Amino acid sequence: MAVPAPAPSSAYDPASADRWAPEPDKRPGRTAFQRDRARILHSAALRRLAGKTQVVTPGTSAQAWDASPRTRLTHSLECAQVGRELGAALGCDPDLVEAACLSHDLGHPPFGHNGEHALNEFADDCGGFEGNAQSLRLLTRIEPKRFTPEGSVGLNLTRAALDAATKYPWPRGAHPTDPASRKFGVYEDDRPVFDWVRKEAPGTRTCFEAQVMDWSDDVAYSVHDVEDGLHAGHIDPDCLSAEPERQAVFAVAVGLYVPAGTDPDELAAALDRLQDEEWWPHGYDGTAVAQARLKDATSQLIGRFCLAAEGATREAYGGGRLTRYGAELVVPREARMECAVLKAIAHRYVMQRDEQERLRADQRVVVAELAEALTARAPDGLDPQFRALFETADDDHARKRVIVDQIASLTDASARSLHARLTGRM
Repeated sequence: MAVPAPAPSSAYDPASADRWAPEPDKRPGRTAFQRDRARILHSAALRRLAGKTQVVTPGTSAQAWDASPRTRLTHSLECAQVGRELGAALGCDPDLVEAACLSHDLGHPPFGHNGEHALNEFADDCGGFEGNAQSLRLLTRIEPKRFTPEGSVGLNLTRAALDAATKYPWPRGAHPTDPASRKFGVYEDDRPVFDWVRKEAPGTRTCFEAQVMDWSDDVAYSVHDVEDGLHAGHIDPDCLSAEPERQAVFAVAVGLYVPAGTDPDELAAALDRLQDEEWWPHGYDGTAVAQARLKDATSQLIGRFCLAAEGATREAYGGGRLTRYGAELVVPREARMECAVLKAIAHRYVMQRDEQERLRADQRVVVAELAEALTARAPDGLDPQFRALFETADDDHARKRVIVDQIASLTDASARSLHARLTGRM
């Protein structure tokens, strides 16, 4: 009989450390969440994130000093560091929060959200595609680690780790407040494990650790995307003093990153607060001194956002350990507005560049043509793992889902390579 690993502390009930397939611990003394973190760190899925673009594509920068922009992997590692410390400060198990942060982007396909939209169109008649739902599928089925007589159970993480990695705990079309939202966290054929994970959860409420992960993700990418944009020469901080440029940034924020009806004056006040700080990067020329000042600014921003959430949450719930469904993460509106302004700055000056749109258009073609070629030729073109799944699939929808899984597993470079091999076009 399998002996379960010890739960991290009395703050977590024994069921939080359950695994879908019970198994013994190879090295007694580790907590169940330490095992979860180790499994994700050693997974091929995490390593593949090194080949998936975050914002600035390697080799596209106009600046010689921007030799190594962030990837999905480095973003995940930075998100994990932010989440681990914020979670620990609030009483969460730090290994559990880190595991959630490390795994939150594992389901992202090649070319990021652009590839996600293209795959969603292809998969519309078999349940759609969503990066967060794909992460759950990868963690519980696709990543090879544990098998039962019924098949793969993926990394076989604990119930709490899978719950903490779930940003959107509802199926397609069931967003609790916005039925038109494309965000969801589970495909229909993954419902058994999802329902097991969420057995004791109150409706569509995310657990506290998932909320910490989500805010840590927002903090990490909002701050670091601006840093990468400055390094790449795409963002000129002086432009943010010009009223037309400011209004353009606020328009992006209202369209993408803040609740409908947000007054642009509130965003202007948020940007003013940031620009008034002595550490704000008012200029950047790539020198060592400028790099150090920019790095200090990123540290200041991360600390600012995390301390704001920690302070507000403690004010609402007091001291003690805050875990699972015992609390809600409280992020002050001012911090959310400042974070949204940073996201909008990166979007305005990096993502909206003409060459970036041309690149995205080409990426959509690659994904669409790759899906078409695999549909026509499968199982030819599939990796051995997905070939076996394709050959044993029950119907056309299941076979199409295997093709989606194959494409989602590719890096940017391997997607282009497979596309060229199957279509004969570069």
